[in-house]
Amino acid sequence: MKISEQWLREWVSPKLDTPALAERLTMAGLEVGAVSAAGPSLEGVVVGRIRRASPHPGAGRLQVCQVQSASNETITVVCGAPNARAGIKVPLALPGAVLPDGRRIERTVIHGIESAGMLCSAAELGLEAESQGLLILDSSARVGATLVKQLSLDDAVLDIDLTPNRGDCLSLAGVAREIAAVTGARLRPVAIRRQRAVSKAIRRVRVKATRDCPRYAGRVIRDIDPAAQTPIWLSERLRRSGIRAIHPVVDVTNYVMLELGQPMHAFDLDRVRGDIQVRHAAPGDVLSLLDGRRLDLGDSAALLIADSEGPLALAGMMGGARSGVGRETRNLFLESAHFRPESIGGRARALNLQTESSQRFERGVDPELARPALERATELLLGIVGGEPGPIGEVVNRRALPVKSAIVLRHARVERVLGLAVPPREIETILRRLGMRIRRIRGGWTVVPPSFRFDIAIEVDLIEEIARLRGYDRVPVRRPQAELRAPSRPENRLSRGRLRTLLADRDYQEVVTYSFVDPGWQEAIEPARPVLKLANPISADMAVMRTTLWPGLLQAVLYNRNRQQGRVRLFEIGRRFRIASEGAIREEEVVSGVVTGEVWPEQWGASGREIDFFDVKGDVEALLSLGGRPKDVRFLPVEHPSLHPGQSAAIHLEGEEIGRIGVVHPLVQTRLGLDQRVIAFELDVGALTSAHIPRFSEISRFPAIRRDLSITVSEDIAAQQIVDAIRKVVGNLLVNLELFDEYRGEGIDSGRKSLSLGLTLQDSSRTLKDEEVDALQNRVTAALHSEFGAELRG
Repeated sequence: MKISEQWLREWVSPKLDTPALAERLTMAGLEVGAVSAAGPSLEGVVVGRIRRASPHPGAGRLQVCQVQSASNETITVVCGAPNARAGIKVPLALPGAVLPDGRRIERTVIHGIESAGMLCSAAELGLEAESQGLLILDSSARVGATLVKQLSLDDAVLDIDLTPNRGDCLSLAGVAREIAAVTGARLRPVAIRRQRAVSKAIRRVRVKATRDCPRYAGRVIRDIDPAAQTPIWLSERLRRSGIRAIHPVVDVTNYVMLELGQPMHAFDLDRVRGDIQVRHAAPGDVLSLLDGRRLDLGDSAALLIADSEGPLALAGMMGGARSGVGRETRNLFLESAHFRPESIGGRARALNLQTESSQRFERGVDPELARPALERATELLLGIVGGEPGPIGEVVNRRALPVKSAIVLRHARVERVLGLAVPPREIETILRRLGMRIRRIRGGWTVVPPSFRFDIAIEVDLIEEIARLRGYDRVPVRRPQAELRAPSRPENRLSRGRLRTLLADRDYQEVVTYSFVDPGWQEAIEPARPVLKLANPISADMAVMRTTLWPGLLQAVLYNRNRQQGRVRLFEIGRRFRIASEGAIREEEVVSGVVTGEVWPEQWGASGREIDFFDVKGDVEALLSLGGRPKDVRFLPVEHPSLHPGQSAAIHLEGEEIGRIGVVHPLVQTRLGLDQRVIAFELDVGALTSAHIPRFSEISRFPAIRRDLSITVSEDIAAQQIVDAIRKVVGNLLVNLELFDEYRGEGIDSGRKSLSLGLTLQDSSRTLKDEEVDALQNRVTAALHSEFGAELRG
C-alpha cells in the first residue's frame, strides 16, 4: 500500500525523519518496501494565471495566452491545449526549465509569435501517464509560487508491504494508529461530523443475504453539480496512493477508502429501478462491469447488489456499468456496507476480480465503520459537487456482526513465551495504545481487542503484540544449549537426501513448486482424474490441488524455455493429492522429474544429441537400484493421457506399480506451449526408500562365459518380456543380462524388430563347459520361439 508521508503526518507526526519513520514501521511488522519522491523536482515551473486567451492569427488550433507569471509580470505563451481559457491558474514552465521527459524550455517563435514559456498538462509534468488539456490548479493557488511548493511535491511516498493478517492497516487511519502506538506520538484523527439531512429522499434497501451482509448503510444525495471537477489536492493524494482520478464522486469514495479503510460505492440513482437488494446470484443473472467485462453469475453464488431489473454490482468488488456514475449523473445513492470476509475472498479470486475493495473486505473491514465513512464521504461530496443529502438508511443484523470476545492474558505466560520479564504497567500501556480495553484480574488481565483487529483472537496473539511494540530488537539473544545425538537409521531405509544426491549427481536441479496449480494445466495432464478444488484460492490459476507434480515442473520448463534455456533437467520431491474411491483424500509423497534439451551440455569432444526416453529411463533405473532390487523392477507398456502412447511405461517393483515414465504427448506439449520434446517421470518415494539389505555371498572363483543372442520378434513384444523369459529358463546361472541393441530397417521384416542381448553365465562351484552353455542357449532360443515367435538372426 502506498501512502503520502505529508498526509500521514496530518494524523500523527512523531519526531522522526523519513528514514527513521520507515525503519520504525518495518521493525513493528509493517515493512516499508520502498520510499520514493512524490513527484519530479520541476525546477522553473511556477503557478501562472491566464489573463487573456485569443486565437492565434496564423494557426487556428493554437491560442495566444497572456499569462501572469509573478505579481507584476505578464508574458506571452502560445498554447495548443483545448481547455486554455482566461481566469484559470495552470503550471507555467519558464525558459530554462527542464521537464521530466528531458525537454528544455526555451523562448521560441511559433507561427510568427514569440512564446516565452510553456503551459503544462499533468502528463508533461510527469504526474500522470496521460492527460488531456492543461492541469488546472485550485483558484487559491498563489501566482508565481513554485509548483513543487503549491502541490507539496517535496513529499515522500511510503510503499508498505502488508502481511495478509493486517487488513486494518490498509488505510491511512490504520497506519497512523500503528505509528502512534509504536512511537507514543499523539493521534489526531480527522473529525467526522454528522451531516444534516436537507431532504427526505430515501431508497428502500432489502437485505436478503443477512449473514454475508450484516450491515448495509446508504443515503440519497440529490442535485449534485455534474460539471464539478475533482480538486487538485484530492487527486494528488489519490495519485500518490496509486489510484487515478476518474470522477469527483468516485474519487471521493476512493479517498475515504484510503483514509478510513471502508470501501464504498456510488450508484447513479436515476438508473436504479425499484428497491436496492442485497442477495446472492440466481440463475440468469448477468452483469456488465465498469471495466467492460460481462459475467454470467448464475452458478457463482456471488453476493450481489441488485434492483428490480437485475444485478447492479458485485458486492465488495466492482460496480456495474448500468448504474455507474458519469458526467450526466445528478442524483446519487451512496453505499457503505460490511460484508463478511469469507463472502468476498474466494469469489473475488474465482471471478478474477482483485480490486482495492475486495482486497480490504477479504481481509476484514471494521464492522463499526460503515456509518462514519458514509458521513465523511457525504461531507467531502457536499464540498466538491454540492447536492442535498437525505437521511442515512441502515439495515443491521447484529447477530451476524463480528463480536470481539474477551481474552484472558496471563502475566506468567507472557514471560514464558517471550523469555523475558515485562513489567505489568508496560504491558497495560502497550495494550491501551493498541486500542484494547483491559481489566485487571488475578495473575493477569482480560483484554477485548478493538473491532478493526480481525487478527487477534487468542492469548498468544496478544503476546505477539507486546513483543512487536516493545521491539523485536529488545528480545535478548540466547543461544540454545542441548545435547546432540546422532539419530540411528535402519539399514533398510534410504533417506530422501540420498535420492536428492543421486539426481543432483546426474545433473538434475531440485525445484519446489506450489501444491495448488492451474486447473487448465491439471486438466491437460490428467483430464479424467478428479481434483480437489480450493474454496479460497490465492488466484484463479492456483485453484486446484495437484494430483501429480508434473504441472508445476512443466510450468518451470516453460518458464526456462521462455528465457532461452535450451537444456533443462529438474526434479522435485513433494506431495500429490488424490481422491480415493471412498471419497477420502490421499496425500502421497513422490519424486518427479522432467528433462528437455540435449543429453549433455555443449562441448567440443562430442556432438550434441537430443535427450530420449531411454536416457531418462537410465536415470530412473539408477534411482531404483539404490534399493538393491534391480531385478525386481519391470517397465511395462501403459497408456497415459499426457504421455506418448509408444514411449511410455508403468514402473513396477515386485509386481506393484510405483510410478510412470514417458515422453510428453505431442498434443499436450503443443497445448502447454512447450516447443521441444520433454520426458517426465514420477515415482513413489516410499517404494524408493525401502531398501533391500544385501547378504554376503562368496565371489565365484570360476570363469564367466558370455554369449550374445540376436533375435527378431514382433513389434508388439516388449523387450522386458524377452528378458523375463530368459531369466526363467537360465535360472541362477545367469549373473548378468543386457539388451545392447535394438534395430529396425533394412533386412528386418516389416512389423518386426531386432533385439541383441548379452548373457553372462557363471557357476559358483565349478567351471561351465561349452557344451552345457550351448545346450542352455538352445533351450533359451526354443523357449523364445515357442512363446514369442522369435527367430535367430543369421
